[in-house]
Amino acid sequence: MMPKVRDLPHKPGVYLFKDRFARVIYVGKARDLQKRVSQYFHPSRMRRTDPKTQALLESIWDMEAHTVKSEPESLLLEGKLIKEYRPRYNVSFRDDKRFLLVKVNLNDPYPRFLLTRVRKDDGARYFGPFPHSGSLRKTLSLVRKKFHLRTCRPEIPGEVDYRHCLQHIIKNCSAPCMNKITRVGYLAQVKQACEFLDGASGEMLAEFKAEMEKAAERLDFERAAELRNLLDDLKRTTRPTKRFARQFVTTVQPSADLVTLQEALGLPAPPEVIECFDISNISTTHKVASMVCFRNGKPDRENYRRYRIRTVEGQDDFASMAEAVRRRYSRMLNEGIRKPNLIVVDGGKGQLSSARRELEALGLGDLPIIGLAKEREEIFRPGLGAPLVIDHSSGAIRLLQRIRDEAHRFANAYHQILLKQRVSESLLDDCPGVSENRKKLLLRHFGSIEKLRHATAGEICAIDGVGPKLAESIVEFFAKLKRRGSQTEDDASAAVESEPGVVNYQLKPRL
Repeated sequence: MMPKVRDLPHKPGVYLFKDRFARVIYVGKARDLQKRVSQYFHPSRMRRTDPKTQALLESIWDMEAHTVKSEPESLLLEGKLIKEYRPRYNVSFRDDKRFLLVKVNLNDPYPRFLLTRVRKDDGARYFGPFPHSGSLRKTLSLVRKKFHLRTCRPEIPGEVDYRHCLQHIIKNCSAPCMNKITRVGYLAQVKQACEFLDGASGEMLAEFKAEMEKAAERLDFERAAELRNLLDDLKRTTRPTKRFARQFVTTVQPSADLVTLQEALGLPAPPEVIECFDISNISTTHKVASMVCFRNGKPDRENYRRYRIRTVEGQDDFASMAEAVRRRYSRMLNEGIRKPNLIVVDGGKGQLSSARRELEALGLGDLPIIGLAKEREEIFRPGLGAPLVIDHSSGAIRLLQRIRDEAHRFANAYHQILLKQRVSESLLDDCPGVSENRKKLLLRHFGSIEKLRHATAGEICAIDGVGPKLAESIVEFFAKLKRRGSQTEDDASAAVESEPGVVNYQLKPRL
């Protein structure tokens, strides 16, 4: 390993650490590849590093590095590779959030410059991606003012929009809504702005630099600093950056991966629709399940589902899996939803057997189903004792890993939401005499359970709707909890903090 590190160039780039199965377990970026990577292997760092980094270092068997031209390019490439490989030791960029793009559709009557994160085949022109979102927003605001471009929402603005718009009055907009400029003239301004975003900003940069120097000469340092920051934003945004779509052979090839999976499992055709289940619980608190759907090898988020387990007592992953499968496919039969081509359950023989029994009870025993165990990525199939182990470099196992990881993320995200709600509300739910409305009054007045816990009866009964008797009851309730050494809230908080890899997506699909 050390010879490889010594051979790294003193240039910006990204590095990939791999384990003994040749799986990418960490992707990082560096301004200086050799200096950054060599820091991992200094004896002093290896002795005093945190447990997560220590585990990473113990897992490294090989590495790979790629150089780029600038630090922003390294950030873009790092994000792309993390989304592609989903390394276990990376936290940032593992979600589906992308870098910002600037979009303008020159076919619109009066085009606008918009921010987006998705590049579509819609005939519009896209600029980016841009690694620094703050710099991009400031630069786009400057471009709109410089070239007098509109910011209003209507496709064809009219007099009604003009009445509520001050941009023309302060000379930021050429006001096409009031025919102050022809469409041809407005499109010419838009094309000039496009050239600016393409990198033709040298003249403007020179103007700002000269103005900055003049401000410094007349001791107007605040204006000079403002122009300096603006110059930095412009340089960051208009600096040419390379797109990496063709530089690397991607491992995410949905169509090819589906064919490989079909061959590995002996399916009659590539599985167009795959549904995957995962269970998430900490002790017996808020048992939840998730079901994610992949269509043609890609996430179909409109068909994600999540479940609160209702019928299972205690911590029983097998029974929880059975309930989730039963509820999903009972509803599928009732509503005529299309059957999946493959079902994946996160777990080994136990989870697979529980899910299989529910499918047979519903008359769906012919649906292909497998279990995917985490330890060695073994695939369990009904009626076969020995698990199937696929080469870890295969597209089939990578596809299954992506689906399983997405189900795990989605279940953990829902579980975290419920735990946080329980932390903030559970204690008052158990307090005698405190209704839902009074609970809201108490929380609104004191701001938190912790402040309410230390309040006196006089402070509590000062709230409208809370009498002296109830106030004494609340004080006594918290006193009893303290005497018993109850740690209900702290235990729930620790449970939330101890759950690894939780990413809270703001996805709220139907149950």
